[in-house]
Amino acid sequence: MKSESIGFIGIGNVGSNLANNLLKSNNNVFVYDRNKKSYSRLKKLKNKPCKSLDELVEKSNIIITCLPSPKSVNNVIETLLKYLTKKNIWIEMSTTDKDEMIRLSKKINSKGANVLECPITGGEHRAKSGNISILAAGKKSTFKKCFPILSLLGHEILYCGKIGNASILKVITNYLASLHLVGIGEALSVAKKNKIDLGLTYKAIKISSGNSFVNETETKVILGGSYDVGFTMDLVNKDINLFNKLGKNIKLELGDYLSKKFKLGIKNLGERSFSTSIIKLIEKDAKIKLRAKNFPKQLIDKQKKQKGVEV
Repeated sequence: MKSESIGFIGIGNVGSNLANNLLKSNNNVFVYDRNKKSYSRLKKLKNKPCKSLDELVEKSNIIITCLPSPKSVNNVIETLLKYLTKKNIWIEMSTTDKDEMIRLSKKINSKGANVLECPITGGEHRAKSGNISILAAGKKSTFKKCFPILSLLGHEILYCGKIGNASILKVITNYLASLHLVGIGEALSVAKKNKIDLGLTYKAIKISSGNSFVNETETKVILGGSYDVGFTMDLVNKDINLFNKLGKNIKLELGDYLSKKFKLGIKNLGERSFSTSIIKLIEKDAKIKLRAKNFPKQLIDKQKKQKGVEV
């Protein structure tokens, strides 16, 4: 693979893992984050962190953003626009608003630069191992050019067509994950109330038609007692709002229910509590603790980095 100059913006829980996988490659990687303390998460940092966004653009052909909200994406792009040229490609890896993504893409294109929309899905542990899934949208030629870089970051990579499609699909998958999470909390509570061992319950669900990715991952840290998934209530609330906005002309009973549920979670537990902490509300109402022996406090993807493939 040809070596590229890559600028990475947003060294948060997920962004730091993505950046670390880039840093293992032979690419020339530059980083920037407003929170200077976040740089301590990075390994094998060959170049000093950039002092400003314009410095990062000057040094980079490909610019990757991984940011917590549509507002933060907008703020960064509005600054970058002053410095972008036709040499640049912007790869956006956050979960953001479809309309905002389209609007910002048009602004980027007006500078002669190209855009690839690439939200990721699969959890912080897979972002760390490099086995995360990536939903990619934009020009097919841009996708092909950036595929070697995406392959460093993820395993299963799906091309979704035009800009906006990937954001829609990512919001849909996050909605389903939140729905599964609440359902698992209620299912485990019913098992507990009926005096069934929760380790046994986990195994039964795993081999059944009721299984899901959420069960195979998030259930483990709930039963282990840490709830640590590296994803927080405020981010779930953002994603559910985006989902309900996309379905504004549809009667979304479950979408409305999730919105109310997670707003209650934020009120009682705080917006920066783990998303899985929503189960604590179920535990409190039922006056139980959902725990089992031999479950981990932290999720770790034990698979070695898998080759990036288009699916």
